[in-house]
Amino acid sequence: MSSVLSFSAFSVAVVGALFSGFAHSQAYPTKPIRAIVPFVPGGPTDIMARALGQKLSVTLGKQVIIDNRAGGGGLIAAAMAKDAPPDGYTIFFGTISTLATNVATKAKLPYDPLRDYAPITLTASNPYFMVVHPTVAANSVKEFVALAKNKPGGLNFASSGTGGGSHLAMELFRIMAGLDMVHVPYKGSGQSVTEVLAGQVQMTFIQPSITITHAKAGRLRVLGVTSKHRLSSWKEAAPIADAVPGYESTSWQGVVAPAKTPKPIIDRLHTEIVKALNEPDLKGRLLAEGSEIGGISPEEFGKYIRTEIAKWTKVVKDAKIQVE
Repeated sequence: MSSVLSFSAFSVAVVGALFSGFAHSQAYPTKPIRAIVPFVPGGPTDIMARALGQKLSVTLGKQVIIDNRAGGGGLIAAAMAKDAPPDGYTIFFGTISTLATNVATKAKLPYDPLRDYAPITLTASNPYFMVVHPTVAANSVKEFVALAKNKPGGLNFASSGTGGGSHLAMELFRIMAGLDMVHVPYKGSGQSVTEVLAGQVQMTFIQPSITITHAKAGRLRVLGVTSKHRLSSWKEAAPIADAVPGYESTSWQGVVAPAKTPKPIIDRLHTEIVKALNEPDLKGRLLAEGSEIGGISPEEFGKYIRTEIAKWTKVVKDAKIQVE
């Protein structure tokens, strides 16, 4: 008899806990939400966070407060987000670096991207344009590959820094195309683009928003795009995969919450973020800048992060990349 009573009491406790969690998520949110951004104001991640935060403040009925926590290549903000209470009042605007490539390029992380966060959705993917100085004798990716193969070690490529997104994207291209090229790292994308514009370096991968003005003026030549499809902002650029089958690389951003955040809250945030991403003003701006709109499910985003970690870990190993 006592075991029956114990089981009944346990059942009541479980149902009560589930109902309490459901009731909490139904009332959510009841106070402001903090959105942690791992970089300084003004960058792509911050701009996205502020655009979405403004829209979510309206649809959720509570203010979304942007909290910029720069430092440590995103590690400080990522650790802070990991340690926040899993109650839906802290979200983290992660990137390909904080949620994927850091696993491969950092010796030790104060967080685990797969264990410490509950994925919400991918917000946007930002492919790179493959660009060369106009004096380079190549008008397509196929021609560039042929040129580089005829000059082993004779062509160089600039990046915004060793282990950064553009560097890894170019190393993947180099490996898949079977090229011997020299990597020239700089401190930031601005400097790397300047060197290509000056003809000091032959090639680089840069964001479409930076490229288009220079390309229209004839200061750079766009050979291809790293995404699977052509971009509406510059349809002339064919996917690199047309010349190097299977190639794809994008920089990306997404939103996660601390692990164990209740699923109903994750689902609510996902719904509102996807709705905001598809509002004409934000969607139009993102497409014009060369971004691809996200919005995949939490489950799909979790799988995507896992796939990206495996992909870039292999690239770092194969290219023997060492980050100081």
